Amino acid sequence: MPLKCGIIGLSGSGKTSLFNCISSNRAETHKAAFTATKSNLGTMNVPDPRLFEIDKFIHAAKIVPTTIEMVDIPGLSKGGNTEGNKFLADIRNVDALIHVIRCFDDPNMPHIEGSVDPVRDKEIVDLELQIRDLELVDRKIQRFEKIAKGGDKDAKKCVEVLEIYKNHLESFQSARTADVYEEDKKYITDIALLTGKPVLYVCNVDDGSAVNGNEYSARFIRSVQAEDTEVLIVAGKLESEIAELEQEEDRKVFLADAGLNEPGVNRLVRTAFHLLDLQNFFTAGPKEVRAWTIRRGMTAPQAAGVIHSDLERGFIRAEVMKYNDFIALGSEHACREKGKLLVEGKNYIVDDGDILHIRFNV
Repeated sequence: MPLKCGIIGLSGSGKTSLFNCISSNRAETHKAAFTATKSNLGTMNVPDPRLFEIDKFIHAAKIVPTTIEMVDIPGLSKGGNTEGNKFLADIRNVDALIHVIRCFDDPNMPHIEGSVDPVRDKEIVDLELQIRDLELVDRKIQRFEKIAKGGDKDAKKCVEVLEIYKNHLESFQSARTADVYEEDKKYITDIALLTGKPVLYVCNVDDGSAVNGNEYSARFIRSVQAEDTEVLIVAGKLESEIAELEQEEDRKVFLADAGLNEPGVNRLVRTAFHLLDLQNFFTAGPKEVRAWTIRRGMTAPQAAGVIHSDLERGFIRAEVMKYNDFIALGSEHACREKGKLLVEGKNYIVDDGDILHIRFNV
């Protein structure tokens, strides 16, 4: 179940530079607004050094990290009359939004609104997403009102919940902040509201502001303090150029010169995992050491199902080693000898870093 993220932002915000930092696929960047004709699709490996630590004892044929899928849609604009806004449907099925905010000056790339103002830019994008969501909610209300008039109680409840979302969106608020009970959110699952998705903000700053940000990013951070989200500061152009370097050592040198300890993409992945309550578990053997992503709180059979549906269907038990125990003792045999290899059943909640061996029968 790879994590899927949609990258959004006004045209000229530097979305594609960020995409090129993240993705194994390179996309063309443009100085002019509205020149992209399609969404960019890509994947990235999720950095997890624990994989390599495990492999020091396994010496597997290959190491397989988990991945994130990225959708970079063309830049949006006020009013919804430009090409970028037509691509919003491309991110309906993503798990989270990465909203890139322009926090840099560039005379060679004039801002489409005439000036750099990150707070205003966020409001413009929010409004375009809210308008799109309002259309989806209105259409579903119209469908279910007809059913509700026939006496269907569930359809009536559905309309009541949708009316809450409609009023909220019409008040220029995003669906994620609507006052709706958790169990009633099932009524919007099928329409995948864009403003109902978790959002991570990325302040795209100039090279010299890569470490501490600038006045633009500081003002933006103050403006979203009341939101249940996180904000990252990334120098997208700088990190995109560093990501193009072939040698890992060269990348480390250039990052250090910029005052950075690690690529912004690493921080972005960790933040996205935290935002979505995700974690990794591992499988390890001679053929491969591999990471798998699950939602926190999943049981062993559910985790097994991420590997293959047959493993969940025929689940018998999970043999579990804690990452720290395995690294300290150095082998499965040693963990078994020391009582650190646990046999767990269907109710076991998988922890971050667990090394699992699934026993099943189909």
